[in-house]
Amino acid sequence: MLTHFVPPIAPLALLASLALVASAAAQQARPSGAAKPSTRPAAAPAQRQAATPPAGGEGQPSLLGQYGDWGAYTGASGGRKVCFALAKPASSQTKPANRPHTTAYLFVSTRPAENVRNEISVMMDFSFKPGMDASVEVGTAKFAMLAQNDGAWVKNAAEEARLLEAMRKGGDVVVKGTSSKGTEVTDRYSLKGLSQALDRVTQECR
Repeated sequence: MLTHFVPPIAPLALLASLALVASAAAQQARPSGAAKPSTRPAAAPAQRQAATPPAGGEGQPSLLGQYGDWGAYTGASGGRKVCFALAKPASSQTKPANRPHTTAYLFVSTRPAENVRNEISVMMDFSFKPGMDASVEVGTAKFAMLAQNDGAWVKNAAEEARLLEAMRKGGDVVVKGTSSKGTEVTDRYSLKGLSQALDRVTQECR
């Protein structure tokens, strides 16, 4: 089933709540087998061109700017500053087609206090099939992702910089994974605006 997403106008208060939960999880958990400290995605997305961000503060992400299909955000959890770029899929396909999949987020996160920069991760609305990797593809380049629960991270940390460079230059990126129920999911994200969003994130979280 091919679904084209209509970006929701989600309240920023909801984004703040989700960001707080995700940031706390990032500091407490690390997927076994990950090549480096990993994080749950830092927030749920706000795919909208116009919004009034909150003043910021503990656990409340502020929208730094919307760049094409990507938003740049900053927030804090546990007194630690977090910055991230995020997007929702432009389209999604499931196999079998009668199993709906409506929510997914792709994040590029920076946490200066933990010396983590440009960490690429995905959050889904389902749990991945245990023991099975997900994947991310840009053009002909394909990278394995360690999948655990509803999140996935680049499996080989040494490849993350190469993936990010490919994303900066590419037109779209495809994330594939299999749910615990055996549903094969293919999400396609537009990369329009990613470079500008990452530049803004870097500026905010040096």
